[in-house]
Amino acid sequence: MPAIVLVGAQWGDEGKGKATDLMGSDVHYVVKFNGGNNAGHTIVIDGEKYALHLLPSGILTPTCTPVIGNGVVIDLEVLFREIDGLEARGVATDKLVVSANAHIIAPYNRTLDKVTERFLGSRKIGTTGRGIGPTYADKMSRNGIRVQDLFDEHILEQKVEAALGLKNQVLTKIYNRRAISVEEVMDELLPYAARLAPMVADTSLLLEQALNDGKNVLLEAGQATLLDVDHGTYPYVTSSSATAGGACTGSGIPPTRVSRVIAILKAYTTRVGEGPFPTELFDDNGEFLRKTGAEYGTTTGRPRRCGWMDTVIGRYATRINGVTDFVVTKLDVLTGLEKVPICVAYDVDGVRHDEMPVNQSDFHHAKPIYEEMDGWWEDISACRSFEELPENAQAYVLRIEELIGARVSAIGVGPARDEIIERFPLLD
Repeated sequence: MPAIVLVGAQWGDEGKGKATDLMGSDVHYVVKFNGGNNAGHTIVIDGEKYALHLLPSGILTPTCTPVIGNGVVIDLEVLFREIDGLEARGVATDKLVVSANAHIIAPYNRTLDKVTERFLGSRKIGTTGRGIGPTYADKMSRNGIRVQDLFDEHILEQKVEAALGLKNQVLTKIYNRRAISVEEVMDELLPYAARLAPMVADTSLLLEQALNDGKNVLLEAGQATLLDVDHGTYPYVTSSSATAGGACTGSGIPPTRVSRVIAILKAYTTRVGEGPFPTELFDDNGEFLRKTGAEYGTTTGRPRRCGWMDTVIGRYATRINGVTDFVVTKLDVLTGLEKVPICVAYDVDGVRHDEMPVNQSDFHHAKPIYEEMDGWWEDISACRSFEELPENAQAYVLRIEELIGARVSAIGVGPARDEIIERFPLLD
């Protein structure tokens, strides 16, 4: 059975959990393949809201096995706090599997993340300060701590000591902070080992066996295309690969096993943190989108920057990820607007760009070229077929579909998990 990749098509917070819910019990494994607790999903089930930060969204589906892949960086305190919170609400978490090769966020990574961001001042990236970037930096410099290291105290101590040799120099001599002792780090990490051990496995082998057994495996990205470290709006990006290519490296599944790439596209555009945003609104329309769409970060609570739909970004996501299907979420938020603009291209110093500018400076200076669609006033939350939508809402979706170059297979019309229209099946 082939694997399915699920990615965000914008700057995150598009509502990837909606697609996971739609596939429901037909998905047997949901794999988080990148990122850490610097992003989150909000899922509403029977009026109950669940905010997931590190756990895969499949944790809420009883028939599904949730997997944290090797491409993820794990804050153990956050992991177990999230597990305990779900179990206190009656959600079983005993199926969770964690890759032995996933990297662990050490306390010094969090400290360095926060002090570095403050040091940058006006040049700050807008990180969440949770140690994600420094942990990935350690991984790439081959100085990281992996899950499997927790089970050999001697190896763990050696790795922590080696890491602190340099990091304490940076903390004390550059940032004027106190040094962190090896004992502090060991005392924080080691107590989690016994509880974590039963969850740990060779997840690449596990997923290969699942695919061979005819199971559906969904590879779920954290963050989104425009936050990908290679293909996003660098340097205002995350520290991992959030595009479809990252699904293979972050899970250990070869690309030949992937048959479908589903991208989530919000019916408008949002972004958290710093960086360029061509369609950003600073007027009443921006505040309308923020309040109506409840656009506040799941993990940070920060207000999201809001703007109109940008199909230049949509086309880029289609190309970079090889998107086969889009899910457009939060269409209901646009209800009540007389006109709904769509960005179809950019103007950069008098030159029209129908595709993403190759240069960062051009993207910073890009001005949106809009096409206006007629709005609608009807409540669409009860619609369960495309034909039930108001004609103007249908026209808006069809125009987006035409502009982004891939079919819109599903449409979110409300916050609840069942408030969605399935135009075309997301699973064969």
